Amino acid sequence: MPAKIPTYVISFTVLAVILAACASRNEVPVAALSGDDDSFCRANNVQVGSPEYVACRRDRDTQRSAAMARADRSQRDLGEYMLNHPEHP
Repeated sequence: MPAKIPTYVISFTVLAVILAACASRNEVPVAALSGDDDSFCRANNVQVGSPEYVACRRDRDTQRSAAMARADRSQRDLGEYMLNHPEHP
């Protein structure tokens, strides 16, 4: 006789897997970030360690942080809209 698993256990397990996938969406490989910034800033013919290079790297980091903040804000706004308007699927 097979063991019966309550449906709420299955639904909680599925929910946990979905939430775990959402929690890890912001993880970006470090190698992808630093290598791209370095090659971008070196393409402008500046030496590593010069003030222009440091400014370039700082600007790239600021742009990346702003883009991630916009994406997070957009995702949060969408979630709030969905919670506040359940009549619109």
